Amino acid sequence: MRTKADYENYLARLALVPARMKAYSDMSVKAASEGYTQACEWMKTLPGSTLALVPADVTQSPFYSPFAAARPQAIPASEWNGLQARASEAIAGPIATSYHAFSTVAARQLVPKCRKVDSVSTQPQGKDYYKALVRYHTTTDLTPDQIHEIGLQEVARIRAEMEAVAKKAGFASREAMIADMRTNPKWYVKTPGELMEKTAIVTKTIDGKMPAYFGRLPRLPYGIKPMTAATAPTDTTARYQPGSPEGGIAGNYLVNTTKLDQRPLWEIPVLSVHEAVPGHHQQIAIQQELDMPQWRKSTTFFTAFVEGWGLYSERLGTDMGLYDTPQKEMGRLSYQMWRATRLVVDTGIHWKGWDKARAVAFMKDNSALTDANIDAEVNRYISVPGQALAYMIGKRKIEELRSRAEKELGDKFDIRRFHDAVLGQGAVPMDALDAQTNTWIAAEKARK
Repeated sequence: MRTKADYENYLARLALVPARMKAYSDMSVKAASEGYTQACEWMKTLPGSTLALVPADVTQSPFYSPFAAARPQAIPASEWNGLQARASEAIAGPIATSYHAFSTVAARQLVPKCRKVDSVSTQPQGKDYYKALVRYHTTTDLTPDQIHEIGLQEVARIRAEMEAVAKKAGFASREAMIADMRTNPKWYVKTPGELMEKTAIVTKTIDGKMPAYFGRLPRLPYGIKPMTAATAPTDTTARYQPGSPEGGIAGNYLVNTTKLDQRPLWEIPVLSVHEAVPGHHQQIAIQQELDMPQWRKSTTFFTAFVEGWGLYSERLGTDMGLYDTPQKEMGRLSYQMWRATRLVVDTGIHWKGWDKARAVAFMKDNSALTDANIDAEVNRYISVPGQALAYMIGKRKIEELRSRAEKELGDKFDIRRFHDAVLGQGAVPMDALDAQTNTWIAAEKARK
Protein backbone atom coordinates (compact mmCIF):
# COMPACT_ATOMS: atom_id res chain seq x y z
CA MET A 1 0.00 0.00 0.00
CA ARG A 2 1.79 3.07 -1.29
CA THR A 3 -0.71 5.47 -2.85
CA LYS A 4 -3.87 7.17 -1.67
CA ALA A 5 -5.83 4.88 -4.00
CA ASP A 6 -4.41 1.83 -2.18
CA TYR A 7 -5.70 3.12 1.13
CA GLU A 8 -9.04 4.14 -0.35
CA ASN A 9 -9.42 0.57 -1.64
CA TYR A 10 -8.64 -0.75 1.81
CA LEU A 11 -11.20 1.56 3.42
CA ALA A 12 -13.77 0.35 0.90
CA ARG A 13 -13.05 -3.22 1.99
CA LEU A 14 -13.38 -2.26 5.65
CA ALA A 15 -16.85 -0.98 4.86
CA LEU A 16 -17.83 -4.50 3.76
CA VAL A 17 -16.72 -6.20 6.97
CA PRO A 18 -20.00 -5.75 8.95
CA ALA A 19 -22.06 -7.41 6.22
CA ARG A 20 -19.60 -10.30 6.07
CA MET A 21 -19.75 -10.74 9.83
CA LYS A 22 -23.55 -10.77 9.70
CA ALA A 23 -23.42 -13.46 7.02
CA TYR A 24 -21.05 -15.54 9.14
CA SER A 25 -23.36 -15.12 12.09
CA ASP A 26 -26.48 -16.17 10.20
CA MET A 27 -24.69 -19.13 8.62
CA SER A 28 -23.36 -20.32 11.99
CA VAL A 29 -26.75 -20.06 13.69
CA LYS A 30 -28.40 -22.04 10.86
CA ALA A 31 -25.70 -24.71 11.00
CA ALA A 32 -26.01 -25.02 14.79
CA SER A 33 -29.77 -25.46 14.50
CA GLU A 34 -29.15 -28.41 12.15
CA GLY A 35 -26.57 -30.06 14.40
CA TYR A 36 -23.37 -28.83 12.74
CA THR A 37 -21.20 -27.26 15.43
CA GLN A 38 -17.67 -27.16 16.72
CA ALA A 39 -16.64 -29.04 19.86
CA CYS A 40 -17.21 -27.25 23.17
CA GLU A 41 -13.49 -27.13 24.02
CA TRP A 42 -12.87 -24.80 21.12
CA MET A 43 -16.28 -23.17 20.83
CA LYS A 44 -16.19 -21.74 24.34
CA THR A 45 -13.23 -19.55 23.35
CA LEU A 46 -15.04 -18.04 20.35
CA PRO A 47 -16.78 -15.07 22.05
CA GLY A 48 -13.55 -13.86 23.64
CA SER A 49 -11.26 -14.47 20.67
CA THR A 50 -13.71 -12.56 18.45
CA LEU A 51 -13.51 -9.47 20.66
CA ALA A 52 -9.69 -9.65 20.73
CA LEU A 53 -9.71 -8.32 17.16
CA VAL A 54 -11.53 -5.11 18.14
CA PRO A 55 -9.75 -3.80 21.26
CA ALA A 56 -10.78 -0.53 22.87
CA ASP A 57 -7.63 1.10 21.50
CA VAL A 58 -8.37 1.16 17.77
CA THR A 59 -4.69 1.53 16.89
CA GLN A 60 -4.04 -1.95 18.38
CA SER A 61 -6.56 -3.65 16.11
CA PRO A 62 -5.14 -5.71 13.21
CA PHE A 63 -7.59 -3.81 10.99
CA TYR A 64 -5.67 -0.60 11.71
CA SER A 65 -2.20 -1.98 10.95
CA PRO A 66 -1.86 -0.36 7.49
CA PHE A 67 -2.41 3.02 9.12
CA ALA A 68 -0.03 2.38 12.02
CA ALA A 69 2.91 2.33 9.61
CA ALA A 70 4.84 5.39 8.53
CA ARG A 71 3.03 7.79 6.19
CA PRO A 72 3.83 7.04 2.53
CA GLN A 73 5.68 9.91 0.88
CA ALA A 74 3.11 10.05 -1.91
CA ILE A 75 0.37 11.06 0.54
CA PRO A 76 0.41 14.58 2.08
CA ALA A 77 0.19 14.73 5.88
CA SER A 78 -3.22 16.40 5.81
CA GLU A 79 -4.69 13.62 3.64
CA TRP A 80 -2.95 10.94 5.68
CA ASN A 81 -4.52 12.23 8.87
CA GLY A 82 -7.91 12.11 7.18
CA LEU A 83 -7.39 8.52 6.04
CA GLN A 84 -6.35 7.49 9.55
CA ALA A 85 -9.43 9.18 11.01
CA ARG A 86 -11.73 7.38 8.58
CA ALA A 87 -10.11 4.05 9.44
CA SER A 88 -10.48 4.69 13.17
CA GLU A 89 -14.12 5.63 12.72
CA ALA A 90 -14.87 2.50 10.68
CA ILE A 91 -13.09 0.15 13.07
CA ALA A 92 -14.43 1.69 16.29
CA GLY A 93 -17.93 2.00 14.82
CA PRO A 94 -19.46 -0.48 12.35
CA ILE A 95 -16.70 -3.09 12.54
CA ALA A 96 -16.52 -3.18 16.34
CA THR A 97 -20.32 -3.28 16.47
CA SER A 98 -20.42 -6.24 14.10
CA TYR A 99 -17.78 -8.14 16.06
CA HIS A 100 -19.53 -7.49 19.36
CA ALA A 101 -22.79 -8.68 17.76
CA PHE A 102 -21.14 -11.87 16.54
CA SER A 103 -19.56 -12.43 19.97
CA THR A 104 -23.00 -12.09 21.57
CA VAL A 105 -24.56 -14.53 19.10
CA ALA A 106 -21.70 -16.95 19.73
CA ALA A 107 -22.19 -16.77 23.49
CA ARG A 108 -25.99 -17.06 23.42
CA GLN A 109 -26.75 -19.28 20.41
CA LEU A 110 -23.62 -21.18 19.40
CA VAL A 111 -21.78 -22.11 22.59
CA PRO A 112 -24.95 -23.60 24.20
CA LYS A 113 -25.29 -25.89 21.16
CA CYS A 114 -21.62 -26.83 20.97
CA ARG A 115 -20.71 -30.44 20.24
CA LYS A 116 -20.39 -32.26 23.56
CA VAL A 117 -18.03 -34.87 22.08
CA ASP A 118 -14.80 -34.09 20.24
CA SER A 119 -15.32 -36.27 17.17
CA VAL A 120 -16.75 -34.71 14.01
CA SER A 121 -18.02 -38.19 13.10
CA THR A 122 -20.87 -37.75 15.58
CA GLN A 123 -22.45 -35.03 13.44
CA PRO A 124 -24.95 -35.85 10.67
CA GLN A 125 -23.06 -37.78 7.94
CA GLY A 126 -19.96 -37.28 10.08
CA LYS A 127 -18.19 -40.51 9.12
CA ASP A 128 -18.51 -39.83 5.40
CA TYR A 129 -17.46 -36.22 5.98
CA TYR A 130 -14.29 -37.26 7.78
CA LYS A 131 -13.35 -39.77 5.08
CA ALA A 132 -13.80 -37.01 2.51
CA LEU A 133 -11.56 -34.70 4.55
CA VAL A 134 -8.87 -37.38 4.76
CA ARG A 135 -8.89 -37.79 0.98
CA TYR A 136 -8.94 -34.03 0.43
CA HIS A 137 -6.04 -33.19 2.72
CA THR A 138 -3.77 -36.14 1.89
CA THR A 139 -4.67 -36.38 -1.84
CA THR A 140 -4.47 -40.17 -1.42
CA ASP A 141 -6.88 -43.10 -1.13
CA LEU A 142 -5.59 -44.04 2.34
CA THR A 143 -8.36 -44.87 4.81
CA PRO A 144 -8.49 -43.48 8.36
CA ASP A 145 -7.63 -46.95 9.69
CA GLN A 146 -4.58 -47.21 7.41
CA ILE A 147 -3.37 -43.77 8.44
CA HIS A 148 -3.85 -44.61 12.11
CA GLU A 149 -1.66 -47.68 11.66
CA ILE A 150 1.01 -45.73 9.75
CA GLY A 151 1.03 -43.28 12.65
CA LEU A 152 1.58 -46.01 15.23
CA GLN A 153 4.48 -47.41 13.19
CA GLU A 154 6.08 -43.98 12.83
CA VAL A 155 5.68 -43.28 16.56
CA ALA A 156 7.46 -46.53 17.42
CA ARG A 157 10.30 -45.83 14.97
CA ILE A 158 10.88 -42.26 16.12
CA ARG A 159 10.60 -43.20 19.79
CA ALA A 160 13.46 -45.68 19.35
CA GLU A 161 15.60 -42.94 17.77
CA MET A 162 14.80 -40.61 20.66
CA GLU A 163 15.87 -43.26 23.16
CA ALA A 164 19.21 -43.56 21.35
CA VAL A 165 19.81 -39.79 21.41
CA ALA A 166 19.01 -39.61 25.14
CA LYS A 167 21.37 -42.46 25.93
CA LYS A 168 24.17 -40.88 23.90
CA ALA A 169 23.61 -37.56 25.70
CA GLY A 170 24.07 -39.25 29.08
CA PHE A 171 20.47 -39.34 30.26
CA ALA A 172 18.98 -42.40 31.90
CA SER A 173 16.02 -42.36 29.54
CA ARG A 174 14.20 -40.45 26.83
CA GLU A 175 11.76 -39.20 29.46
CA ALA A 176 14.56 -37.85 31.66
CA MET A 177 16.06 -35.88 28.79
CA ILE A 178 12.70 -34.49 27.71
CA ALA A 179 11.92 -33.49 31.30
CA ASP A 180 15.17 -31.52 31.43
CA MET A 181 14.44 -29.92 28.05
CA ARG A 182 10.99 -28.88 29.24
CA THR A 183 12.02 -27.44 32.59
CA ASN A 184 15.70 -26.38 32.59
CA PRO A 185 15.77 -22.54 32.56
CA LYS A 186 18.83 -22.48 30.30
CA TRP A 187 16.65 -23.52 27.35
CA TYR A 188 14.39 -20.46 27.67
CA VAL A 189 14.75 -16.71 27.16
CA LYS A 190 13.32 -13.94 29.32
CA THR A 191 12.14 -11.39 26.75
CA PRO A 192 10.45 -11.41 23.33
CA GLY A 193 13.43 -9.52 21.94
CA GLU A 194 15.81 -12.30 22.95
CA LEU A 195 13.63 -14.89 21.21
CA MET A 196 13.57 -12.83 18.03
CA GLU A 197 17.37 -12.36 18.14
CA LYS A 198 18.01 -16.07 18.63
CA THR A 199 15.64 -16.85 15.77
CA ALA A 200 17.30 -14.29 13.48
CA ILE A 201 20.74 -15.87 13.98
CA VAL A 202 19.42 -19.30 13.03
CA THR A 203 17.51 -18.11 9.98
CA LYS A 204 20.50 -16.17 8.66
CA THR A 205 22.70 -19.23 9.13
CA ILE A 206 20.23 -21.30 7.11
CA ASP A 207 20.15 -18.65 4.35
CA GLY A 208 23.88 -19.13 3.85
CA LYS A 209 23.46 -22.86 3.29
CA MET A 210 20.62 -22.70 0.77
CA PRO A 211 22.64 -22.57 -2.50
CA ALA A 212 24.11 -25.99 -1.73
CA TYR A 213 20.64 -27.55 -1.82
CA PHE A 214 18.75 -25.55 -4.46
CA GLY A 215 19.60 -24.40 -7.95
CA ARG A 216 16.72 -21.93 -7.89
CA LEU A 217 16.21 -19.50 -5.02
CA PRO A 218 13.22 -17.13 -4.90
CA ARG A 219 13.75 -13.46 -5.67
CA LEU A 220 11.30 -12.51 -2.92
CA PRO A 221 13.00 -12.32 0.50
CA TYR A 222 11.42 -13.04 3.84
CA GLY A 223 11.60 -11.38 7.23
CA ILE A 224 10.85 -12.40 10.79
CA LYS A 225 8.12 -10.70 12.83
CA PRO A 226 6.36 -11.35 16.13
CA MET A 227 2.75 -12.49 15.85
CA THR A 228 0.13 -9.86 16.49
CA ALA A 229 -0.80 -9.49 20.14
CA ALA A 230 -4.49 -10.06 19.36
CA THR A 231 -4.02 -13.64 18.14
CA ALA A 232 -0.69 -14.85 19.57
CA PRO A 233 -1.98 -16.17 22.94
CA THR A 234 -4.06 -18.86 21.23
CA ASP A 235 -1.90 -19.31 18.13
CA THR A 236 0.71 -21.93 17.26
CA THR A 237 4.44 -21.57 18.00
CA ALA A 238 5.14 -19.99 14.62
CA ARG A 239 3.80 -19.84 11.09
CA TYR A 240 4.57 -18.46 7.66
CA GLN A 241 2.76 -15.52 6.07
CA PRO A 242 3.18 -15.37 2.26
CA GLY A 243 4.29 -12.15 0.64
CA SER A 244 3.44 -10.65 -2.74
CA PRO A 245 6.03 -10.09 -5.49
CA GLU A 246 3.58 -7.82 -7.34
CA GLY A 247 2.81 -5.78 -4.24
CA GLY A 248 6.41 -5.55 -3.09
CA ILE A 249 5.64 -7.38 0.16
CA ALA A 250 8.13 -9.85 1.60
CA GLY A 251 7.10 -13.15 3.11
CA ASN A 252 7.21 -13.27 6.90
CA TYR A 253 8.16 -15.91 9.41
CA LEU A 254 5.84 -15.07 12.31
CA VAL A 255 7.17 -15.99 15.75
CA ASN A 256 4.94 -16.37 18.80
CA THR A 257 6.61 -14.32 21.54
CA THR A 258 3.98 -14.99 24.22
CA LYS A 259 4.33 -17.69 26.91
CA LEU A 260 8.13 -17.59 26.74
CA ASP A 261 8.41 -20.46 29.21
CA GLN A 262 6.87 -22.60 26.46
CA ARG A 263 9.24 -21.50 23.64
CA PRO A 264 12.49 -23.47 24.11
CA LEU A 265 15.64 -22.50 22.26
CA TRP A 266 16.26 -26.05 21.08
CA GLU A 267 13.21 -25.95 18.81
CA ILE A 268 14.28 -22.83 16.89
CA PRO A 269 16.34 -24.67 14.20
CA VAL A 270 13.66 -27.24 13.34
CA LEU A 271 10.90 -24.64 13.51
CA SER A 272 12.80 -22.26 11.24
CA VAL A 273 13.60 -24.75 8.47
CA HIS A 274 9.90 -25.64 8.35
CA GLU A 275 8.33 -22.18 8.41
CA ALA A 276 10.94 -20.11 6.55
CA VAL A 277 13.61 -21.74 4.35
CA PRO A 278 13.99 -24.29 2.97
CA GLY A 279 10.37 -24.83 3.99
CA HIS A 280 7.32 -22.71 3.36
CA HIS A 281 8.96 -19.54 2.09
CA GLN A 282 11.13 -21.39 -0.43
CA GLN A 283 8.20 -23.42 -1.76
CA ILE A 284 5.54 -20.71 -1.79
CA ALA A 285 7.77 -17.89 -3.08
CA ILE A 286 9.03 -20.12 -5.91
CA GLN A 287 5.44 -21.01 -6.78
CA GLN A 288 4.58 -17.30 -6.98
CA GLU A 289 7.29 -16.87 -9.65
CA LEU A 290 6.48 -19.85 -11.87
CA ASP A 291 5.28 -19.39 -15.44
CA MET A 292 1.77 -20.73 -14.95
CA PRO A 293 -1.77 -19.36 -14.63
CA GLN A 294 -2.26 -16.93 -11.77
CA TRP A 295 -4.84 -19.13 -10.07
CA ARG A 296 -2.27 -21.91 -9.79
CA LYS A 297 0.39 -19.57 -8.46
CA SER A 298 -1.70 -17.87 -5.81
CA THR A 299 -4.62 -20.08 -4.82
CA THR A 300 -3.60 -23.72 -5.37
CA PHE A 301 -2.90 -25.24 -1.97
CA PHE A 302 -2.63 -29.00 -1.65
CA THR A 303 -2.03 -29.53 2.06
CA ALA A 304 -0.06 -32.75 1.63
CA PHE A 305 2.37 -31.05 -0.74
CA VAL A 306 2.78 -27.74 1.10
CA GLU A 307 2.99 -29.16 4.61
CA GLY A 308 4.73 -32.33 3.45
CA TRP A 309 7.44 -30.11 1.98
CA GLY A 310 7.69 -28.18 5.23
CA LEU A 311 8.18 -31.40 7.20
CA TYR A 312 10.63 -32.78 4.64
CA SER A 313 12.60 -29.54 5.06
CA GLU A 314 13.16 -30.45 8.70
CA ARG A 315 15.19 -33.39 7.43
CA LEU A 316 17.28 -30.97 5.38
CA GLY A 317 18.23 -29.33 8.66
CA THR A 318 20.16 -32.54 9.39
CA ASP A 319 21.89 -32.34 6.01
CA MET A 320 22.79 -28.70 6.81
CA GLY A 321 24.26 -29.59 10.22
CA LEU A 322 21.80 -27.44 12.17
CA TYR A 323 21.09 -29.97 14.91
CA ASP A 324 24.54 -29.76 16.46
CA THR A 325 23.60 -30.57 20.06
CA PRO A 326 21.70 -33.55 21.50
CA GLN A 327 18.89 -31.18 22.53
CA LYS A 328 18.48 -29.79 19.01
CA GLU A 329 18.50 -33.33 17.61
CA MET A 330 15.93 -34.37 20.18
CA GLY A 331 13.96 -31.27 19.20
CA ARG A 332 14.00 -32.42 15.57
CA LEU A 333 12.85 -35.88 16.54
CA SER A 334 10.18 -34.41 18.77
CA TYR A 335 8.86 -32.43 15.81
CA GLN A 336 8.86 -35.60 13.72
CA MET A 337 7.07 -37.33 16.56
CA TRP A 338 4.63 -34.43 16.76
CA ARG A 339 3.55 -35.03 13.15
CA ALA A 340 3.52 -38.81 13.62
CA THR A 341 1.27 -38.54 16.67
CA ARG A 342 -1.06 -36.39 14.58
CA LEU A 343 -1.81 -39.41 12.42
CA VAL A 344 -2.83 -41.33 15.50
CA VAL A 345 -4.59 -38.53 17.36
CA ASP A 346 -6.58 -37.03 14.46
CA THR A 347 -7.89 -40.40 13.35
CA GLY A 348 -8.25 -41.42 16.98
CA ILE A 349 -10.54 -38.47 17.73
CA HIS A 350 -12.56 -38.37 14.54
CA TRP A 351 -12.65 -42.04 13.56
CA LYS A 352 -12.10 -44.11 16.69
CA GLY A 353 -13.90 -41.99 19.26
CA TRP A 354 -11.00 -40.69 21.38
CA ASP A 355 -11.67 -37.71 23.64
CA LYS A 356 -9.31 -34.76 24.14
CA ALA A 357 -7.81 -36.14 27.35
CA ARG A 358 -6.68 -39.33 25.64
CA ALA A 359 -5.23 -37.38 22.72
CA VAL A 360 -3.31 -35.02 25.03
CA ALA A 361 -1.95 -37.93 27.06
CA PHE A 362 -0.76 -39.73 23.91
CA MET A 363 1.08 -36.66 22.63
CA LYS A 364 2.59 -35.85 26.02
CA ASP A 365 3.85 -39.41 26.42
CA ASN A 366 5.52 -39.49 23.03
CA SER A 367 6.67 -35.96 22.15
CA ALA A 368 8.78 -33.29 23.86
CA LEU A 369 6.24 -30.56 23.17
CA THR A 370 5.31 -28.33 26.08
CA ASP A 371 1.87 -28.54 27.68
CA ALA A 372 0.69 -25.27 26.09
CA ASN A 373 1.70 -26.44 22.61
CA ILE A 374 0.02 -29.82 23.04
CA ASP A 375 -3.21 -28.23 24.27
CA ALA A 376 -3.29 -25.78 21.34
CA GLU A 377 -2.50 -28.54 18.86
CA VAL A 378 -5.18 -30.94 20.04
CA ASN A 379 -7.74 -28.13 20.01
CA ARG A 380 -6.73 -27.53 16.42
CA TYR A 381 -7.17 -31.18 15.42
CA ILE A 382 -10.60 -31.18 17.02
CA SER A 383 -11.73 -28.03 15.23
CA VAL A 384 -10.05 -28.68 11.83
CA PRO A 385 -10.40 -32.43 11.18
CA GLY A 386 -8.05 -34.14 8.73
CA GLN A 387 -5.71 -31.24 7.97
CA ALA A 388 -3.01 -32.42 10.36
CA LEU A 389 -2.74 -35.77 8.55
CA ALA A 390 -1.21 -34.15 5.50
CA TYR A 391 2.18 -33.32 6.98
CA MET A 392 3.57 -36.79 7.59
CA ILE A 393 1.80 -38.34 4.60
CA GLY A 394 3.28 -35.70 2.27
CA LYS A 395 6.74 -35.91 3.83
CA ARG A 396 6.81 -39.69 3.48
CA LYS A 397 5.95 -39.36 -0.20
CA ILE A 398 8.70 -36.82 -0.90
CA GLU A 399 11.24 -39.00 0.91
CA GLU A 400 10.04 -42.02 -1.08
CA LEU A 401 10.59 -40.08 -4.31
CA ARG A 402 14.04 -38.93 -3.22
CA SER A 403 15.05 -42.51 -2.42
CA ARG A 404 13.70 -43.64 -5.79
CA ALA A 405 15.66 -40.95 -7.60
CA GLU A 406 18.87 -41.68 -5.69
CA LYS A 407 18.58 -45.38 -6.48
CA GLU A 408 17.75 -44.99 -10.17
CA LEU A 409 20.18 -42.16 -10.92
CA GLY A 410 23.14 -43.25 -8.82
CA ASP A 411 26.08 -40.90 -9.47
CA LYS A 412 23.83 -38.75 -11.65
CA PHE A 413 21.65 -37.78 -8.69
CA ASP A 414 21.95 -34.07 -7.86
CA ILE A 415 20.11 -32.97 -4.73
CA ARG A 416 19.80 -29.41 -6.05
CA ARG A 417 18.15 -30.52 -9.27
CA PHE A 418 15.88 -32.93 -7.41
CA HIS A 419 14.59 -30.18 -5.13
CA ASP A 420 14.09 -27.83 -8.06
CA ALA A 421 12.09 -30.57 -9.83
CA VAL A 422 9.86 -31.20 -6.81
CA LEU A 423 9.05 -27.50 -6.50
CA GLY A 424 8.98 -26.87 -10.24
CA GLN A 425 5.23 -27.24 -10.79
CA GLY A 426 4.05 -25.65 -7.56
CA ALA A 427 1.74 -27.48 -5.19
CA VAL A 428 0.27 -30.64 -6.74
CA PRO A 429 -1.50 -33.80 -5.48
CA MET A 430 0.68 -36.73 -4.47
CA ASP A 431 -0.11 -38.82 -7.57
CA ALA A 432 0.81 -35.87 -9.80
CA LEU A 433 4.06 -35.39 -7.87
CA ASP A 434 4.86 -39.07 -8.36
CA ALA A 435 4.36 -38.82 -12.14
CA GLN A 436 6.23 -35.52 -12.27
CA THR A 437 9.24 -37.05 -10.51
CA ASN A 438 9.26 -40.13 -12.76
CA THR A 439 9.36 -37.82 -15.80
CA TRP A 440 12.26 -35.91 -14.24
CA ILE A 441 14.18 -39.10 -13.45
CA ALA A 442 13.83 -40.25 -17.08
CA ALA A 443 15.06 -36.85 -18.30
CA GLU A 444 18.04 -36.97 -15.90
CA LYS A 445 19.01 -40.41 -17.18
CA ALA A 446 19.04 -39.04 -20.73
CA ARG A 447 20.99 -35.90 -19.79
CA LYS A 448 24.66 -35.95 -20.69
